[in-house]
Amino acid sequence: MIYDIRLMISYDYAGSAVNARHMLCLGAATLPGLQRVTSCDIEISPEPEERQARLDFFGNRVEEFTCRAVHESIRIDLSARVERVVQAKPSQDSIPLADLPNALHAWRDIGAASPLHHRAGSFRVPHNASMTRFARAALKPGMNAREAVMAVCHALHDHMQFDPEATTVDTPVAEAFARRHGVCQDFSHVMIACLRGIGVPAGYVSGFLRTIPPPGKARLEGVDAMHAWVRAWCGPATGWEEFDPTNDCPAGPDHIVVAYGRDYSDVVPIKGILRVAGPQNSAQSVDVVPVQELD
Repeated sequence: MIYDIRLMISYDYAGSAVNARHMLCLGAATLPGLQRVTSCDIEISPEPEERQARLDFFGNRVEEFTCRAVHESIRIDLSARVERVVQAKPSQDSIPLADLPNALHAWRDIGAASPLHHRAGSFRVPHNASMTRFARAALKPGMNAREAVMAVCHALHDHMQFDPEATTVDTPVAEAFARRHGVCQDFSHVMIACLRGIGVPAGYVSGFLRTIPPPGKARLEGVDAMHAWVRAWCGPATGWEEFDPTNDCPAGPDHIVVAYGRDYSDVVPIKGILRVAGPQNSAQSVDVVPVQELD
């Protein structure tokens, strides 16, 4: 499947802003065997005085820019074309969950894709005894690692309800779990905590999700949103697999990856500092438009 993606993020300030320095993590990733980015353009207004792109430790494309002059707003427009490949089902069974600790103990690679970076608690996802107990209760004897991940995904989907009004971007993961309400960020953080608690390395995926309108209804422009899901390491032969706890399913061809991290803090779409007084208003719109289905 080939998708055209358009994203707009804007900030309007009550007063004049100066000396703004921001970092973006918005460009879709090229991942061999999974997806290929054929074009990706990011326009920034006002025109930055400084601008540079680089790859972070996890291989994510990040872009830093500076607007020193006085400005009352900032707008970022992304336009990308991405080819998403439908992956074949894994031919190699995942190892038994009970064997995962020994496999991790023997693992020596500490590169960007190493599961060793995703075992410990992270800034937004500390270890939590309640979530570990919840995950253990979802398991059955003899499960392999992939089956355990799916069991936790199913249990979490039954436990929590999607509610865009229940949390904010800074709501602690334990609070979202206790409330049993939240958005995709909360679902993903809770699932990561659950998996790490039972010994499964797990990380955060930022991306886009194609939404399909109900039968007979026209697709509305600008109503899609950025999405989040989870990647879990299911053993040396199986490697990383991705799961969407918000929708209770493995990530598929409608999931377009932007960035990988330990939690949301590693993949924040836009963050920065500036000098300004007063409140600000922000807006965002996303379009994920299928262009062509691949054979």
